[in-house]
Amino acid sequence: MTLPHIDSFGFTTGDAEASAAFFTTCLGFRRLGEAVVLEGGPYAQLVGLPGARLKLLRLGIGAEVLELTEVLALAPGTRPGRPVPADSRSNDRWFQHGCLVVNDMAAALALLQPAFAAGRISPISAAPQRLPDWNTDAAGIVAYKFHDPEGHPLELLQFPPDKGEARWHVGAPGPLLGLDHSAIGIADTAASGRFYRELLGLAAGGDGVNSGPEQDGLDGLAGTRVHITGHRCPSGAGVECLDYREPTGGRPMPADQGPQDLAHWQLRLRVADLESIAERAEALGGRLISGGIIALGPQAAAIGASRALQLADPDGHRIQLLQG
Repeated sequence: MTLPHIDSFGFTTGDAEASAAFFTTCLGFRRLGEAVVLEGGPYAQLVGLPGARLKLLRLGIGAEVLELTEVLALAPGTRPGRPVPADSRSNDRWFQHGCLVVNDMAAALALLQPAFAAGRISPISAAPQRLPDWNTDAAGIVAYKFHDPEGHPLELLQFPPDKGEARWHVGAPGPLLGLDHSAIGIADTAASGRFYRELLGLAAGGDGVNSGPEQDGLDGLAGTRVHITGHRCPSGAGVECLDYREPTGGRPMPADQGPQDLAHWQLRLRVADLESIAERAEALGGRLISGGIIALGPQAAAIGASRALQLADPDGHRIQLLQG
């Protein structure tokens, strides 16, 4: 494995077992061992919830990992968690989704149909959208966005034969193949580029502007014009930045959003040099959540690293960096 490398994507859930049941039953994920409960300690300090009792449950899809975090108890005086805002829109900067690659969009949606019919999940997109031929980099891609039972945004993506990595064009037992990236709402393409490329060492992975009725139908917006920039690791999943030029009015992430809130997502990235990143983070638009590098001690085995650093990117999206 060449560094940097994304170990997992994750979000906060009010009920890890119920969320896992949705992902395994409706999307073909598999459980990766038993859930782990962490009683405060260095990991709670790392993520910014000192003294919290946390449950971590990991799911696999293809080669990627989705980690569900349930906050079982908070330290006295800590603000309780909040649900995903009911009026969230795709251009709000707390927006973050996991992009699931499929080899058959119709089959993937058929798996979700019982959950749609029962009102457990809700659409963002009007229907699956085929991106237009004028958009050379994205032409022929079919995409569809929806909310999971707690309101977390997810995207299904089907690549045409001439696009996407080779691993997205192989046979599989079901329509879901893996997680290609997590997309995040941002305010400034250049600032996000400096953070993800200069600080974290990701490479350029595509740059273009999407607009038109197909993008409106995909995002549930009107008059959409979004600058999309990809940031990729040497292998595996990447990060996609969504800078909405139109419509205006996208709201910033709340300054007090934390891991107890259901809108909280976390990207876990394995890197080679925590010290260098910690020293340069603020100069390149980041914010230290953990205050510095944390030795995980007896909790190292549960996380898969001996040391870690927690950052927020320029728009407040959380990044957990691992070493050792």
